[in-house]
Amino acid sequence: MTDRFLKQRMKMVDAQIRARGIADPGVLQAMEKIPRHLFVDEGLIGQAYADTPLPIDRQQTISQPYIVALMSEAMELNGREKVLEIGTGSGYQTAILAELAERVFSVERIAVLAARARKVLDLMNYYNVAIRVGDGTYGWREEAPFEAIVVTAGAPRIPRILVEQLAVGGRLVVPVGGRHSQVLTKVTRLSADPDDQKREDLGGCRFVDLIGEHGWEN
Repeated sequence: MTDRFLKQRMKMVDAQIRARGIADPGVLQAMEKIPRHLFVDEGLIGQAYADTPLPIDRQQTISQPYIVALMSEAMELNGREKVLEIGTGSGYQTAILAELAERVFSVERIAVLAARARKVLDLMNYYNVAIRVGDGTYGWREEAPFEAIVVTAGAPRIPRILVEQLAVGGRLVVPVGGRHSQVLTKVTRLSADPDDQKREDLGGCRFVDLIGEHGWEN
């Protein structure tokens, strides 16, 4: 069983990620290492390494592997950062970040998802991850500033409150747009003024809604 999943994982990285231009060695190694099948529902294990998002509980999803890799690479992590994730979901992106950064803080609004992700992450010994339940659109101000922030749900606009929690030079990666399609956007904070930003378009995407005070209404 383990060998079968390992071969599927290596094939996933070669065909879906490396072949599409992801070149960050740390991201590629993390994607090869982390067993994505542990983060999907039991009935979908056979699709765990397919080039597609998959449904999880409470009408949420685990993102397509390529999108996880793209967002992770865009954060430009070197292993010494403190990172904030908005939307723990299955915990798969969280595990990737735990491999790439020194500390990961993740906020999930749905308690059952947070508990399930915590259980899997603990089984994998990712003790550099803190998870809390709440409105992720507020960020985690008491732990700011963060060198990188990733939002794993689609926002109607770039949440300024999250830019304010970036360190100078920090990167925010967030899907921005309507409720049915977004543009994956990278925001780099350039100075002490949070409005002094560089923005980059990383391509089209589709995520579940970012629900919260600074996102969409439920």
